[in-house]
Amino acid sequence: MDYRENFDVKKLTSFKIGGEISRVYFPENVEEFVQAIEKEPDAYVAGNLSNVLVSSDGYDGALILTKKMDNITFNGTKVTAGAGVRGTKLSKLALENHLSGLEFMVAFPGSVGGEVFMNAGAHGQMIADVLKIAKIYCPEKGVITLRNEEMEFSYRTSICQRKPYSVLEAEFELKEKSPDEIQTKMDENLSFRQNRQPSLTLPNCGSTFRNPDGNSAGRLLDEAGMKGFVSGGVHVWENHANFIINDGDGTSLDVLNTMYEMYRRVKEKFGIELKPEVRFLGGKNEKEVELCKILYQK
Repeated sequence: MDYRENFDVKKLTSFKIGGEISRVYFPENVEEFVQAIEKEPDAYVAGNLSNVLVSSDGYDGALILTKKMDNITFNGTKVTAGAGVRGTKLSKLALENHLSGLEFMVAFPGSVGGEVFMNAGAHGQMIADVLKIAKIYCPEKGVITLRNEEMEFSYRTSICQRKPYSVLEAEFELKEKSPDEIQTKMDENLSFRQNRQPSLTLPNCGSTFRNPDGNSAGRLLDEAGMKGFVSGGVHVWENHANFIINDGDGTSLDVLNTMYEMYRRVKEKFGIELKPEVRFLGGKNEKEVELCKILYQK
């Protein structure tokens, strides 16, 4: 198995922020994942680090990255994908196989594992609509299989966020459609993203906060005056206030300070406590730990 020590993770993250990780494992299949997690039961599990802010001061523990678990199999209207398969790649392969249901993934920077973990969605579609079964690692039972109804999906969440579960593989049930119909939907989704979300070439982690019930985090942050806000080497995107952009030399503390200001202003103006969609990996910086206690309520 590919294994690294004191690994500089910065270039792998969507934010292009992060320090050295003490131990990093890159399993290529379920068996290697199990070997790694049994050796490092407290390891932090991630896919492509597209939705994770890694501390600039690094992380003393172990990290398991599933990005090399990227097998894809088509069988009729079913497609099985490893946790490390990028959503964009999977949606395009589904198009090539005349299968509809994954069009919403076309511009997703993340991987299947993370997308199932958080029940990712966009444009009126979400993982819960198409997932049939998921192969999960459970510390108590090892590798288990959960059906859609057992995943406890709701808005941007699943059972995997409430239990120490890691997504290893997912099987999706899709529908046959003409390539033209699928392509049209994908083009609409891409156009929407280009107009309302920053380009993937700008270092960012996507939406910073989840939408509160019946509300929009972006609208609340806009009305709270967050557009264009600058903290150190990062700023809040001028076109949508729920995105933080790394201007090139931003640090994790810059991002957390910005997140705290976003959280504080919305709470002060509307009495609403926003919940982060971005995950954090760190613990060595006392100021970051203090901010995370407030932002993540733990």
